[in-house]
Amino acid sequence: MEKESHGLIIGISIGVVIGVLLAILAFFCFRYHRKRPQIGNSSSRRAATIPIRANGADTCTVLSDSSIGTESPKSTIQNGMSVWLGGLRKANVVSASGILEYSYKDLQRATYNFTTLIGQGAYGPVYKAQMSTGETVAVKVLATDSKQGEKEFQTEVMLLGRLHHRNLVNLVGYCAEKGQHMLIYVYMSRGSLASHLYDEKLEPLHWDLRVQIALDVARGLEYLHDGAVPPVVHRDIKSSNILLDQSMRARVADFGLSREEMISKHVSNIRGTFGYLDPEYISTRSFTKKSDVYSFGVLLFELIAGRNPLQGLIEYVELAAMTTDGKGGWEEIADSRLDGKYDLQELNDVAALAYKCVNRAPKKRPSMRDIVQVLSRILKSRHDRKRHKRSSSATAEEVTINAEQPDYRSPNSGHRRGESMDSTADSCEV
Repeated sequence: MEKESHGLIIGISIGVVIGVLLAILAFFCFRYHRKRPQIGNSSSRRAATIPIRANGADTCTVLSDSSIGTESPKSTIQNGMSVWLGGLRKANVVSASGILEYSYKDLQRATYNFTTLIGQGAYGPVYKAQMSTGETVAVKVLATDSKQGEKEFQTEVMLLGRLHHRNLVNLVGYCAEKGQHMLIYVYMSRGSLASHLYDEKLEPLHWDLRVQIALDVARGLEYLHDGAVPPVVHRDIKSSNILLDQSMRARVADFGLSREEMISKHVSNIRGTFGYLDPEYISTRSFTKKSDVYSFGVLLFELIAGRNPLQGLIEYVELAAMTTDGKGGWEEIADSRLDGKYDLQELNDVAALAYKCVNRAPKKRPSMRDIVQVLSRILKSRHDRKRHKRSSSATAEEVTINAEQPDYRSPNSGHRRGESMDSTADSCEV
């Protein structure tokens, strides 16, 4: 009996141990299966991770969620170059930069089956789109047979995910579906600067507006060169890549050729638009911030002369420079559509700045920060002159009104009033 009772106790003990082990195993299996859907769905709550170079190292900057739009589906860019090798993976995530992924059907509906053509880019057509949210946007469709177009798509999404400035055209979404690559931008209702310079159906830009546009573009480039980390070289500054909003304020567009400055500055193929290309870049195939400065200088002369760089603008400028001292006499190249309505000193100051920008030696060109300061001073001087002119004209008008009023005072008071008027007139002359 004793042996049987011992055997029973041992059997019960073993059974209890096995039962506890099975219970523990079942508990961990339950937790594991419960975590799996959480991991699978966590992308809907987690921040989007966009590969961004930061301070010279390849890192990923985690961006928090944002609900900027209601179009669907939206996705995020995942894990660097694997995105472009493995395709864009869908996840209902919106990055803090506001870059959404739209479905092909959404864009097909918004563009009325791609019938609302408003322009033709280097790598495909651009359409006006009315989204279901009521927002008007521009949709650029990249050519499906263009490797460069696909590269431009990748560059713009990666760069514009972190570049935000009032003088840059913001990317608000993209589509990568059915073999199509599309980029969705803020709609710029007044079109390109080029159209306003060369389309005779449009009213010519007056001088004051041309200088303001130059300052807007300079500020956008200054942000790319000195505000972005790491700095960005645009590499394709030209009048057709400067877009104007409803208020005629300018923004820099088209970042398909842009590069972060830390990446190798040497390229095998020359990219850009002839007429705007830095001669140093053409000869050495090395681009820097000063390459953008050269292109900006060409753009300044384009604003002054109203002449297309592809039609020998710089040669025209060089001929004019031979008869000037580099600081004055630039009125001979002024756009005939200005009809002589410009401040001569301002025109000479802007032209002198442009001439420094197109200097053959990159080191002698000013930085974009210097350019912004010069253009800002020019505009400030203009505002000061206008304020002084208004003030002088208001004082003169007041004196005239006082002189015309009858005086019924005593001779003494009239004498004092005359002295007061004399002193006022003296102060006006001063």
